[in-house]
Amino acid sequence: MLLDAVLLPRLEQLSLVARRVRAGQSVGERRSTKRGSSVEFADYRDYARGDDLRRVDWNIYARLERPYVKLFEEEEDLLVHILLDGSGSMDWGAGGDKETKETRGQGDGENKWLYAQRTAAVLGYVALTSGDRLTVVNLQSLSSAPSPQFGPLGGRGQVLRLFAWLAGQSAEGTTDLNAALRTYAISGGRAGLVMLISDLFSPPGYLEGLTALAARGHEVVVIHVLSPDEVDPPLGGDLRLLDVETGDPQEVTIDGGLRSLYRCRLEAWRDEIRAACRARDVHYVPVVTDIPSERVVLYDLRRAGVVK
Repeated sequence: MLLDAVLLPRLEQLSLVARRVRAGQSVGERRSTKRGSSVEFADYRDYARGDDLRRVDWNIYARLERPYVKLFEEEEDLLVHILLDGSGSMDWGAGGDKETKETRGQGDGENKWLYAQRTAAVLGYVALTSGDRLTVVNLQSLSSAPSPQFGPLGGRGQVLRLFAWLAGQSAEGTTDLNAALRTYAISGGRAGLVMLISDLFSPPGYLEGLTALAARGHEVVVIHVLSPDEVDPPLGGDLRLLDVETGDPQEVTIDGGLRSLYRCRLEAWRDEIRAACRARDVHYVPVVTDIPSERVVLYDLRRAGVVK
């Protein structure tokens, strides 16, 4: 099972937050800015010809001799989209399916793909148990077949189905994040809360895709996943490195100065991403896989205002 059963009761107290609640297709558990016909009273307004007489407050009419109509707040569902970067670079670090810790990464963190699966399971569980409708997609844009998708579905009864679907997914090949995100912005259904879980290692980039999602009306969260050995590589000497997705080789000589330069460039890259996300009103949450995925949801996303 992707999640520890002890964790589940804590998750049931949480809900996902969209600062701008989207118009739903069915009645859910979050308040809309629209006036509807639920039982939650909102306000009064003057009666107008054609209004339903059942909504007239006759007690106020008896006191003021003027008809007023009751307004109610409509409660709607939120559509939550979890987009997993299913490229080969995500299958890196300890605990991967294909190779051991000695061959796939020397850090103490969890395999990035397994970490992404667990994070998606936590977020999906919160969404399903709080009345939201959930869609999860494994983005594999260069595949000839459509990207694998779960949902959109809602309700606590879908939790085990979600966990089984996530456990059956894999990360391999190359994903063009720009193309995949643009495609999803066009075809992914109505706007809602989008959470992209990715290492952002996509040569064509990702900014055009984020822009397309924001333009479509989605509220976007980027969970940027790196392993400890990507943040601080435990390497030295003359090495021949291979690209995990393409297999392309690169000859390098690594010493203390180069490692220091690498760390500086990594921080500059993260700052670049943070600034680009801020410019698009996108939440940016950088994480490293030696931090438990549930802590990211319980603390980091709560601090970002995405979870309450």
